[in-house]
Amino acid sequence: MYRDLNAFIDALDNERELARITEPVSPDLEISAVTDRVSKSPGGGPALLFERPTGYDMPVGINLYGSMKRMCMALEVQTLDDLAREIEQLTKPKMPAGILDTLKMLPILGRLKDLMPKTVSSGPCQEVVRKNGTLEEIPILKCWPEDGGRYITLPMVFTKDPETGMRNIGTYRMQVYDERTTGMHWQRHKGGAQHHRIAERLGTRLPVAVALGADPALPFAATAPMPEGLDELLLAGFLRRERVELVKCVTVDLEVPANAQIVLEGYVEPGERRREGPFGDHTGFYSHPDDYPVFHITCVTRRKNPVYLTTVVGIPPMEDFYMGKASERIFLPLIRKTVPEIVDMHFPAEGIFHNMVIISIDKRYPGHARKIMNAVWGLGQLMFSKMVVVVDKDVDVQNVSEVAWIVGTHIDPERDVQFTRGPVDDLEDASDLPAYGSKMGIDATRKWPSEGFKRSWPRRIATTDAAGQRAAEIWGRIQRGWKA
Repeated sequence: MYRDLNAFIDALDNERELARITEPVSPDLEISAVTDRVSKSPGGGPALLFERPTGYDMPVGINLYGSMKRMCMALEVQTLDDLAREIEQLTKPKMPAGILDTLKMLPILGRLKDLMPKTVSSGPCQEVVRKNGTLEEIPILKCWPEDGGRYITLPMVFTKDPETGMRNIGTYRMQVYDERTTGMHWQRHKGGAQHHRIAERLGTRLPVAVALGADPALPFAATAPMPEGLDELLLAGFLRRERVELVKCVTVDLEVPANAQIVLEGYVEPGERRREGPFGDHTGFYSHPDDYPVFHITCVTRRKNPVYLTTVVGIPPMEDFYMGKASERIFLPLIRKTVPEIVDMHFPAEGIFHNMVIISIDKRYPGHARKIMNAVWGLGQLMFSKMVVVVDKDVDVQNVSEVAWIVGTHIDPERDVQFTRGPVDDLEDASDLPAYGSKMGIDATRKWPSEGFKRSWPRRIATTDAAGQRAAEIWGRIQRGWKA
């Protein structure tokens, strides 16, 4: 388990996954431009540590999650599917048949006790305490030329439900208005927005704490699409294999990760709004300006020598794709608890998470693909999926070329495409109305006679096993001679 962000950076350095930039680079567009270029290189490029951002003494860490290898390193697994299998074991416990089975279950049971966070008396995030502190020491980026200002892009925003005390942690961009106020981009479907709505109904100020940088499991957990009412710190505890340690804030009644780099404490007033945006978003386009709540800073605490962890989003692929891929693999076993016929799913980078989801199923009855589409549109944040493509279980959904081939050969557009309407992501720009629009489902499974298909379905071309083995041998010799 990484004790903090610094330990993760050291591990990346040891694995030659980190590039240190020692020359001055400006937080105004330049760091973002470098990161964009690097993240679109093969494999996502290296993690970046800008040691001398122009005008600041604080280093900037970015693209730390920006490859499959680093995402696995962050969550301390060999593959993301290994983690999915662990979650599947936890959600499908079997009764031990004997002492050997009981012993095999001990590691799983041990993981369960590590989920709940615990509060400690002090932590590195409060080595320096500045009541009435400001943002002036933090090298916050302006990412794109037409952005409304500088943006904090990878915060862990802590709030509590004013009525129940239930905690929420989310990642919401924060536009810097001045050195002590920012926007709070609480999209209407998010947990933080719900806490704010309750506070406004009650006419009370909502305390907010923003943690910047922690051990790598925590920022990821804040981005994960957790079911409503479940604490993101439970997921973080599971991922890091140790309970998350929290410390009490200095000026607000909230707890934050003790190992964070920087903490901004403050509040949001009921009824206060300010124009936020535009912002170059993960859609690859600028989001429209709109009015959002305002965060007022009452205190800044930090380590003595913090690193500012941030990210940049834009035209895919970028760092957020790999974080989304981790969520895809981790939550697949949980989705299967509701829809067990799902074999695999894939959110392609070009689909920017909510535009397209590709799902393979073990088809069992007529209309099964339609049932899956409707189930997806009723599952948490999957409700935002604008296009749902359903294929048979023998199609590799991770291979977008294969999926495109299957869709092109398996659908009759009039018969196999269905439309519906419902909630869409706040960042969806093509819908006629904000947050409400249409969705499309594509049934690219093989059609059965019981679904009205009267012709015989064509068989996929494939050679024999013997010819395939012979081809592999000959191709191997060709490759060796070719390279020689």
